[in-house]
Amino acid sequence: MTRFALFATLVAFATPTFAADEVSKEQDCAYQADVVAAIKTARLDRVKESKLAEAIAATEPTWPDQYNNAITILGGPIYQLKRRDLKATDISAQWKEACLSRE
Repeated sequence: MTRFALFATLVAFATPTFAADEVSKEQDCAYQADVVAAIKTARLDRVKESKLAEAIAATEPTWPDQYNNAITILGGPIYQLKRRDLKATDISAQWKEACLSRE
């Protein structure tokens, strides 16, 4: 299984809901996709994984604070992907689609 396929599997089966009680499903999935996009950007900018949460916090993200917990959960699988694969793939859109499609 390729690393990208591994990430796709994670998206399909392990899409966590971080604050479903507080926001609509659509908004929850949008926030999750924003977190994924921020992690992707940090990875492409060569931010070390150990500094990921700090680097994203420095960008003053607009999602609710509880979504910051997703950074450490999702950072590992995204950092395992090759940068060239990340450049060619809109993983945040894939994440949002997978999130919205789950029941």
